[in-house]
Amino acid sequence: MHNGIFIAGEGIDGAGKSTHMKLLADRLEQKGHEVVRLREPTDGGWGQKIRKLLVEGRGGISPETELEWFINDRREDVEQNIRPALERGAVVVIDRYYYSTAAYQGALGFDPGTIIRDNELFAPRPDLVLLFCIDPEEGLKRISSSRDGFSSFEKLDYLKRVQANFDSFKGSHIQRINADRPKEAVAEDVLLKVSGLIEQRSC
Repeated sequence: MHNGIFIAGEGIDGAGKSTHMKLLADRLEQKGHEVVRLREPTDGGWGQKIRKLLVEGRGGISPETELEWFINDRREDVEQNIRPALERGAVVVIDRYYYSTAAYQGALGFDPGTIIRDNELFAPRPDLVLLFCIDPEEGLKRISSSRDGFSSFEKLDYLKRVQANFDSFKGSHIQRINADRPKEAVAEDVLLKVSGLIEQRSC
């Protein structure tokens, strides 16, 4: 148990997740909340290894090793950042968490449910998961128009499998956001869902 509020943003590449989690953190800070902004992979040692892999490709790294790196990175994030912030009552806003690991590594052949259960042995479950939903083809169009090149995770067939995994996740704490709308409409939807959670926790 903790006094803080934990909000995770999830979804395939190109859904606008990172943009909207930043907007959410900005708006919560404007309302006077202490907000801790995080992202995974982190900027720590394990996270940097993963980010290098995303840019340069998997090479000789096995899926098992890759999954191990994600778990190690998250353990450090939980111990050093997430749990301390929640215990002091902050709002933690994280861009990707273990649902992304389950969806992406699940698309490589691992069981997504097992990945989630293994992570929840040490990682706090978010109070709210904002799952940004968009068609994989549209996500790739957004990526191609906004930057040069793709990461090793940004291939259409692969993203379709990832999206199918995201679609399978259930729970009252998982709120799906239609990301194929103007940015302003998506942002208002996000704020509405988060405000409802904060009001509920304040009662």
